[in-house]
Amino acid sequence: MYPDSLEGLAVDLPPDSPPDSPIDWDELFEYLPGTLVERVDEPGTLYAIEGYEATMVPPIWLVDDPRPRYPHELRIVSRQPAQVCTLAQAETQARAAHPA
Repeated sequence: MYPDSLEGLAVDLPPDSPPDSPIDWDELFEYLPGTLVERVDEPGTLYAIEGYEATMVPPIWLVDDPRPRYPHELRIVSRQPAQVCTLAQAETQARAAHPA
């Protein structure tokens, strides 16, 4: 196929068109594991977010809550940084450039 034969295939999307990804990335990073939330129908009872499963509807799982929740059912109480992954630190050894 020649490059010229691809002319006219590009489609310009309007600026307000939805993104190509079906995942709401802003929501995903707003509801990180470890974030403290309260259910709107249960004020004062705090839950920690266990996980966000973008392919599930509703997507948010809470610790000690048997069913997933929608974002509109929750109010974020604390946005303290959540440790998402742990990196093991390798022990480093100092070596002399030229052994004596």
